[in-house]
Amino acid sequence: MEQPPVLNPTISNTAQTPVIGWSLPKQVAFRFFFIFFLLYMFFNPNGVIPFSETISSWYLQAFHTLIPWIGKHILHLTSPITIFTNGSGDTTYDYVTLLFIFVLALAGCAIWSGFDRHRHAYPKLYYWLTFCLRYYVAITMLSYGLYKVIKLQFPFPGLASLLEPYGRSSPMGLAWNFMGYSDGYNYFAGFAEITAGVLLLFRRTMVPGALLAFVVCANIMAMNYCFDIPVKLLSTMLVVMSLYLLSDNFSTIAGFLFMRCQTALKPAPSPAFRKKTVRILAVIGKSLFIAFVLVTSTIQLMEARTSYGDAAPHISLRGIYDVRTFIRNKETLPALTTDTFRWKQLVIDGSPTYSYASIRGINDSSRGYFSLKMDTVHHTMTLSSYRDTSDKYSFIYRLPKNDSLILSGAVKKDSLEIRLKLFDWKDFLLVRRGFHWINEYPMNR
Repeated sequence: MEQPPVLNPTISNTAQTPVIGWSLPKQVAFRFFFIFFLLYMFFNPNGVIPFSETISSWYLQAFHTLIPWIGKHILHLTSPITIFTNGSGDTTYDYVTLLFIFVLALAGCAIWSGFDRHRHAYPKLYYWLTFCLRYYVAITMLSYGLYKVIKLQFPFPGLASLLEPYGRSSPMGLAWNFMGYSDGYNYFAGFAEITAGVLLLFRRTMVPGALLAFVVCANIMAMNYCFDIPVKLLSTMLVVMSLYLLSDNFSTIAGFLFMRCQTALKPAPSPAFRKKTVRILAVIGKSLFIAFVLVTSTIQLMEARTSYGDAAPHISLRGIYDVRTFIRNKETLPALTTDTFRWKQLVIDGSPTYSYASIRGINDSSRGYFSLKMDTVHHTMTLSSYRDTSDKYSFIYRLPKNDSLILSGAVKKDSLEIRLKLFDWKDFLLVRRGFHWINEYPMNR
């Protein structure tokens, strides 16, 4: 989309600038995107505005009834919509919501074009739309970047992940371990996102910020699509928003890159605030908003470090334990690969506020993840399956040696006594290999 031409290029940025009319396709495109983007941000506030998540959880409840109704009675989906946006942003609900937004934008654009056909330009609305998009993309980029720099989004592979064969990991799990392994790559990706976010916060640096955001978001989108990470819709929308912010300069960028033209980037649209008092209040309000978002986000993320991520303290007894003896109802079970009950390994991991365990069967099959509650005073631990509430273990534990663990307890009608020995997980090649400036031969295993 081209910015309306300025008749006097030396005029003040805060003065109202005369414009000429837009072409008909540009008018229609603006009306559609104006409605579409605002509706998308309404349905997906993404924590951009303070307390927006709390507010949206209230008003979106009505759509938790409407969207499933549309899926059942209009789209005739084979299965009812019962799952809403959660850790996945690519649920059936999200796709139907996006279709709903798209149809509303088309209808709104048609009605708007019919009733407002004599207006040929929208410089003020265009400014406010770019303003909203800049801040939406910017704060999302800042949040993504801080999560990477503080090492919360991609922590180092957990102990259970170190035991998981490549072939049994999901594509998303593989991507998470790939990203989580390297602190340096997290810093590189995180600072790129933070830089894009900071540049987008200011109108004068919007174009380079949108360029960097496009590159960064395109990489995120590619990972989400190629590794089946369920944030495809949001990452795609961030790419589209970045392109929209660059649309005024498409021809300029193309001319510079491919035609060797000596051109200048068009500035971002300026607010038409005539009164000095309004301009000052706008600057103060913007500065306070940016400071509030950055400070509160940083505080929340730093507090989260105590619960999870690489900087969180480790839970007591953290480690990988090999089962040496497994006694069920006073009978020692041999390590037979056909036995689906006997354990091979127990993994204890996490922090004191977010601890979990993983059990591996004798045939190397995973028994799933369990929430873990420990009482270090009475030496008790309780494992509760995340998937099956009836799958629960309660034990009293003893530590005869630093590298030994004995669990005693009852599971349903069975009494169990399990003797385990600590395995040195730091001996894994992935953990101990590290970085080398000089490699006489490639270490590709």
